[in-house]
Amino acid sequence: MISRKYCWVIRRYNDSHTCTRATIFQDHSKLDSNTIAEAIKPLVEADPSLKVKSVITEVQSKFNYTVSYRKAWLAKQKSVEKIFGGWEASYEALIIWFEAMCHKEPSAVVHFETMPAYQGDDLVSNIRVLHRVFWSYYPCIRAFRHCKPVVQVDGTHLYEKYKGCLLVAVSQDGNNNIVPIAFAIVEGETSDAWHFFLNNLCQHVVTRDGVELISDRHESINAAVKRSHGAWSPLRAFHIFCIRYIESNFLRKFKAPYLQNLVINIGNNDYFKYALAFDGGYRWGHMTTNLVECINSILKGARNLPITALVKAIFYKLNELFTRKIAEAEARINADHVNYFDRQNEVFEVREMPSRVEYAVDLCHQRCDCGEFQVDRIFCRHVFACCANQRLDWQVYVHDVYKMDQIRRVYQARFRPLGNPTTWPSYNGPRFVSNPYLRRVAKGRPRMTHFLNEMDTRMLRRLRRCRQCRAEGHSRSRCRQGGGPSADPNTQ
Repeated sequence: MISRKYCWVIRRYNDSHTCTRATIFQDHSKLDSNTIAEAIKPLVEADPSLKVKSVITEVQSKFNYTVSYRKAWLAKQKSVEKIFGGWEASYEALIIWFEAMCHKEPSAVVHFETMPAYQGDDLVSNIRVLHRVFWSYYPCIRAFRHCKPVVQVDGTHLYEKYKGCLLVAVSQDGNNNIVPIAFAIVEGETSDAWHFFLNNLCQHVVTRDGVELISDRHESINAAVKRSHGAWSPLRAFHIFCIRYIESNFLRKFKAPYLQNLVINIGNNDYFKYALAFDGGYRWGHMTTNLVECINSILKGARNLPITALVKAIFYKLNELFTRKIAEAEARINADHVNYFDRQNEVFEVREMPSRVEYAVDLCHQRCDCGEFQVDRIFCRHVFACCANQRLDWQVYVHDVYKMDQIRRVYQARFRPLGNPTTWPSYNGPRFVSNPYLRRVAKGRPRMTHFLNEMDTRMLRRLRRCRQCRAEGHSRSRCRQGGGPSADPNTQ
C-alpha cells in the first residue's frame, strides 16, 4: 500500500503474462556492466572497434538477456579500460613509452608541447598538462626519401573520454602503396595545432624541395601554411587542394549532378591549385586526399583507445606494414633489371590508329602531348612506341621512384622492438596529465563529430520526395498538407 498515492502496488504475479506485445524487453539487475565487461573482454581485445550492437548480440547469446544500449556501451568502455589501461594513467605512461622508443631508436622524432598544471590558483610543480605531441618513426622518415614528393594531410577526431584530433601525413611509393610518415595528437583542428604539425613535419620529415602538400580547404590549414614563413610555399613546396571538396561544395549549392565531372576537370579559383592541367606536374596525378582518408579508416578502431594504447597500435600496425612490404619488394627485385646508357634523344610524332590522332613526344625533356608522361612520370603508350621504333631502352625513361630498387629502399629500415618495460631506462622528468578542458562531460555515447556531405555517398542522391503530397524537397513529417493528397476534401 502506498499511502500517499492511495493505491496498491503488485510486486509479484505468479502466472503467465497476458501482454499483447509480441516481444518483451528483457534485462536483469544482476547482469550489470561489470559482468558484461568481463564476458566481452576477448572480443574487445581482438577488435577495439566492436560495435555496441554486437555487444548486445553477444550478451543475448551468452546469458539469454537483451540488455539496454547504455549498459552495453558502459560495459564496452570498462572492458577497454581493463585491457588497455585507464585514460588518466595512459597520459602518465605516454612519455615513458616515447622515452623507451627513442632510446631504442635515437633517430626517431618526438616533440611535446605541455602547459603548467594548477590546483585552484596554485601552480603544481613536477606535473605538466599534455597539450600536443608530434612523432615520426625513423623507418617512416627514411621511407619518404624514396617516395613520390607528395604529402597528403588530414585530421580525424578521437573518441571516448577525452576530445582531441589525430593529425596524419602520408605519402606514396612507386608501386602505389600508401606510406604513413608522421602523426600528431592535438587539441583540435585549430590554426595553432596545424602550425605545430606542419612545422615539425617540414623540419624533421619533409626535408627536400619541390614537395606537393595536398589538403582540404580547412581554414586552419590555410592559416598554418601562411604562418610557415615560406616552408610550404613555392619553390620549397606547393600547397594544393583536394578537388573532391570543391565538387562537394558546388553540388551542395547548385544540386546539379550532371556538372560533377565538369567541376573536377576545370577546377576553380586559383586553378593551379585544383586543375591537373595547370599544376606544373607537381600533383603526380593525385587529385584527392584519398590516401590519408584510407589511413583514418584503418585507425578507426584504435581512435577510441587511451592515448598510449593508440600510439602503440600505430607502432605495431606500421611494423606489420613495413615487414610485409619489404618481403613483397624482395620477392620482385630479382625479376626486374634496369639497363642504363646514354643516347641522343629526339622529338617524334606518333599517330594513333585507327583514330589517326597525332601526338608529339619529346624524350629529352620527357614530355608528351597526351600529358601522362609529365604528370605521372611514367612512360605512356606513345613513348613506348617511340622506343620500339628507334630501338631505345624504354626503362631509361621510367622515373626512379617507380623502379623496384627505390621501392625496396622505402621499406628497408626496420622497426626495433621495445622489449620488456623493466629494461627501459628510468624516467625522471615531470609527470604528464590530461587536459581537463578536453574531457567529455556528457554521459552516454558521444555524438558524431563528422559532418556528412555529398562525399560520404557514392553519388549524389535525388531530392527527397514526400510520400503524401509527392512533392520534392521535404519528407512526410514536414509536409504542410497534413491530410495528404488522398484525404477526403469534404471531411473537415
